[in-house]
Amino acid sequence: MYDTRKIVIILIMVFVAMAIIIRLFCVQILDNTYKLTAESNSRRKEIQYPSRGLIFDRNGKLLVSNQAVYDIMIVPREVHDLDSADFCSTVGIEMDDLRNLFKELRQNIRRRRASSYKPSVFIKQLSGERFAAFQEKMYRFNGFYAQRRTLRKYEYPCAAHVLGYVGEVNENMIKKNPYYSQGDYIGISGIESSFESYLRGEKGVNYLMVDVLGRSKGEFRDGEFDTTAVSGKDLTLSLDIELQKYGEQLMQGKTGSIVAIRPATGEILCMVSAPSYDPSLLIGRDRSVNFPILSSDPLKPLFNRAIQAWYPPGSTFKTINALIGLQEGVVTENSKFPCNHGYSIGSFHLGCHGHMSPLDLRQSIQHSCNGYYCYEFRSILDAPKFGGAHKALEVWKDHLVKFGLGYRLGIDIANENRGFVPNTAYYDKAKGPYWNSLGVISLSIGQGELLLTPIQLCNVAATIANKGWFYTPHVVHHIEGEQIDSLYRTKRETGIDTAYFSIVQDGMEAAVWGAGGGTAHGAQIPGIKVCGKTGTAQNPHGKDHSIFMSFAPREEPEIAITVYVENAGFGATWAVPIGSLMIERYLTGEIRKERKWVEDRILNAVLTPTAK
Repeated sequence: MYDTRKIVIILIMVFVAMAIIIRLFCVQILDNTYKLTAESNSRRKEIQYPSRGLIFDRNGKLLVSNQAVYDIMIVPREVHDLDSADFCSTVGIEMDDLRNLFKELRQNIRRRRASSYKPSVFIKQLSGERFAAFQEKMYRFNGFYAQRRTLRKYEYPCAAHVLGYVGEVNENMIKKNPYYSQGDYIGISGIESSFESYLRGEKGVNYLMVDVLGRSKGEFRDGEFDTTAVSGKDLTLSLDIELQKYGEQLMQGKTGSIVAIRPATGEILCMVSAPSYDPSLLIGRDRSVNFPILSSDPLKPLFNRAIQAWYPPGSTFKTINALIGLQEGVVTENSKFPCNHGYSIGSFHLGCHGHMSPLDLRQSIQHSCNGYYCYEFRSILDAPKFGGAHKALEVWKDHLVKFGLGYRLGIDIANENRGFVPNTAYYDKAKGPYWNSLGVISLSIGQGELLLTPIQLCNVAATIANKGWFYTPHVVHHIEGEQIDSLYRTKRETGIDTAYFSIVQDGMEAAVWGAGGGTAHGAQIPGIKVCGKTGTAQNPHGKDHSIFMSFAPREEPEIAITVYVENAGFGATWAVPIGSLMIERYLTGEIRKERKWVEDRILNAVLTPTAK
């Protein structure tokens, strides 16, 4: 029994010894973890930032490219014997700036936002010239090295609201997406934001061997652990940059917007918001200076009026009420209503300008008759088949929703507003349960509580041009190696009979070309059948807004456009000539000599008193 116990003990000892030997063999021969840990003291990890994807317009013109800059990185524990004066002279900063940078670094280390042992950004976005000087002297500055980055370069001083801008990530962004780390850049607005995942690419990593002075001694283990940065995907926009540039020129000294859409595809040809700014102001080290200036400007140049501003549509909305009335059978194309300088019932009167009376539906659009649409709208809300104005208003609203109103259209630029279409519940709360059609009659002429964004109204123009359908408006035409979202390839129907759109088109054509004149007579372009509708929207905060909604040519339309000029008065005075110039420029490539006076008048007009 003693011998058996001895054998068991010996076997256990042999087993333990073998386990230790095998483990030592694995650790020392097979497993290189500890070797790598030791080597980490003599290697440096450098992030390789990819170039963001390029952005082109519909004609292949480069809109946004990249330019190289360099961040000066610091490993605090390796910094010693720094010649501060030489360092400041080399990188182009003042001594006080250097002191502040070290102070900020120490604070970040205390707050654990930086480490004494790991590299972090010390000076951002050094120019190529400064980097060349720094590179020559880098061996003198222990603990410092440079890391290449790219900044956006805008080839045109326009389309800022469409393109957007890129900025440094904050802590909340990093928490939401682990791809980003301190010092990374991300699209903040516009296309740069909406298509960030395509544009940013994928970061790579290089590991370098360094000496005790932090100088590179070549690749770590022949690049075995390196990964290659993958550039972002290029985007081709539907934007016509020449049309965009021209629109911004026409809107100089004015506040408002221009939106143009290609009806057959829903592609946005231009999106002007005025006042605007040069997108180059928000790149590089100057961004920190320029952004607060733009943000505090009372004219709000950072505000994208084309998709964020809410306006009453005014008389342009009469086209939609006409279509709803026709579809619901409360009027026909031959229905006539009188207008005695407006609509009167009892003590109530809603005024109108002078024109022939009575008018049929086509003539009501041609002359933009308020009286006609008061009668027509009340015919909708008081139609017996609905059993009351409350139910009728819900039917009316449902039609508007199918036109893309009252909700976000879903365009591919962030921060789109939805506008506002009142419903029965809204009026029950605002007016009590006993309101009637007369109490909401301002909706008949696109006033009252009804609010649309310029992109929504332009989409209405495109829908009328298409006789009842539209594609969700979008700016991106093509993504490199990808297909645009199916949302922008799916046709959306209004449910209104195609024949009724032809009647409304007749009225819009007559508004421009009709015998006896029309409210959009100034939109005539020789050789092009333009259809249009003016609007003069009341504004409780000042002078009326000037509005124009149009498309051309009538057959196989190539462009639908909406122009808003804030506080400018009648639609025919300012919005109509701006819209017609844009249409002519897009369809013909130039402005005819006989219309140059119109162009000069618009270019030289300053309608915003505080315009800079």
